[in-house]
Amino acid sequence: MQATRLTLICHARTVAQKLARFPQDEPLELDCQALALSRAAAFKRSTPVLCGPELRSRQTAGLFSSAPEIQAALRDCAFGAWQGVRISELQQQQPEALQAWLEDPHRAPPGGESVAELCQRVAQWLEEMARRPGHWLAVTHPFVIRAALLHALQAPLASFNLIDIEPLSRLDLSHAGRWRLRLDGRD
Repeated sequence: MQATRLTLICHARTVAQKLARFPQDEPLELDCQALALSRAAAFKRSTPVLCGPELRSRQTAGLFSSAPEIQAALRDCAFGAWQGVRISELQQQQPEALQAWLEDPHRAPPGGESVAELCQRVAQWLEEMARRPGHWLAVTHPFVIRAALLHALQAPLASFNLIDIEPLSRLDLSHAGRWRLRLDGRD
């Protein structure tokens, strides 16, 4: 059985992250054209690059590849009516709804996707990737990376909000019969 290696990379910083706002399809803060392919040397030239459909994910993928493959399963969590809203505004205007969403992974923002639904979507994608041997690089979002980590560790959904994912951070997973967290000792 050939192994699958998957490196998930969080998209670079956006204004929404800076302002503690639920994301929209916004661009990155950095100059993507000037930095195009600036991180490509970190991986073998033959490593396929996948990314979510959002602009921030595609722009970050452009740091690693000139031709990333867009995968719908790598899209960010759907925040519905909360998209673009500052968390501080929700704390003032809808504190009960925000708290319920934070405490219950089966609750979704109005018109959005729950954490449980997101985790199920990511788990299905990971099982598809397990049948695709080789090393893959996937540029995606903090919520998607959290869901992948929970799946690999078989952790409970209640652990979801205990994980912080910083811009451009990476998660390495491998699959040879089951998903495993892969800690890399390189500088």
